[in-house]
Amino acid sequence: MNTTKSKRTSRGRTPSGQPNPIDVHVGNRIRLRRTLLGFSQEKLAALLGLTFQQVQKYERGNNRVSASRLWDISNVLNVPVDFFYEDMDREVAQQSPRAFSAPETALYLEEQNDEIDMDPMKRQETLELVKAYYRIPNRKAAKHLFDLIITMSKSTSGKDRSPETED
Repeated sequence: MNTTKSKRTSRGRTPSGQPNPIDVHVGNRIRLRRTLLGFSQEKLAALLGLTFQQVQKYERGNNRVSASRLWDISNVLNVPVDFFYEDMDREVAQQSPRAFSAPETALYLEEQNDEIDMDPMKRQETLELVKAYYRIPNRKAAKHLFDLIITMSKSTSGKDRSPETED
């Protein structure tokens, strides 16, 4: 009977019983966005239909945020769900509950992260840049921005090359 309670309370936590670093990261991102909007924990809680204590637990990573609750939080804070996973350190990302319960997947996770790091088309930054570019309503200005980025990308060693010197 004690074993069942132990298993229930350890789900999603590190082997030492601490909150999972990914849950802590998500909680920190919730706190960041809440404070950027000037919301108190009480205000966010009221908008979500929760107590401020529950918001505190989410922000500290003590309680895990379910997918449906994260969806609500993203809507209330006016950010996409992936906002809560942005800027996550690689070491944190590798500490998913799956890595703890099936250590043989840790190598697979590391290989996946290496692949994403190597391929700029799989990076979140690239996706956000493309989405932002296509949201520019003035297409002439967007074209100028595109040309500027292309010109800047052709510079080498920190020195700008003029367009006349290019092949």
